[in-house]
Amino acid sequence: MSFLIAENMVGGYGGSDILKGCTIAVEKGEIVVIVGPNGAGKSTAMKAVFGMLDLREGSVRLGEDDITTLSPQERVRRGMGFVPQNNNVFSTMTVMENLEMGAYLREDDWSETLDQVFTLFPILKEKRQQDAGELSGGQRQQVAVARALMTRPQVLMLDEPTAGVSPIVMDELFDRIIEIRNTGIAILMVEQNAAQALAIADRGYVLVTGENRFSDSGQALLENDEVRRSFLGG
Repeated sequence: MSFLIAENMVGGYGGSDILKGCTIAVEKGEIVVIVGPNGAGKSTAMKAVFGMLDLREGSVRLGEDDITTLSPQERVRRGMGFVPQNNNVFSTMTVMENLEMGAYLREDDWSETLDQVFTLFPILKEKRQQDAGELSGGQRQQVAVARALMTRPQVLMLDEPTAGVSPIVMDELFDRIIEIRNTGIAILMVEQNAAQALAIADRGYVLVTGENRFSDSGQALLENDEVRRSFLGG
């Protein structure tokens, strides 16, 4: 069984279901990417997995535990970190203060984690006393990911981590995501740059109208003619 598995998720907003039975799973040391057209339910699935959306049907398990009814804060305590697409940094706080906020639930010495974050994102150490709102878009994304890593997660969830950044910055962020995966953390990611994301993914899901349309290795999805034609622009 996968380390994190959300099975047969049904849910949405108001009276309508956006998720219609989709299943998402990720193992430790694995990058799993969710792609699909606009309105497919990708971000909704992420919110459901993290407890930001109540499910009408289905379940979410982390390790041996059923966490379906737990709050997002309790899921953080259990080892989940989530980086939303928008408003994901405290812009009027310094980089260092943002990272300290990431460690607010921890009662141990988190200095080693801070050193690891600064090794992964050296620019953040250089700009640690600068307000996060003064940084470039790519640097703010680094702050958001670094703050999530300060919780010492076993699962890191990223919702559109490269939205609004240049291709060069996107490649750099993907390189860092691979480094994080190589430490044994499970990474679950929604990404608009589908082909580039699948190229680094161990596995991928293609969602359409809240349902699993395709599920395979990242490479196999890239080589699938129907996936390429319908979802990757040819």
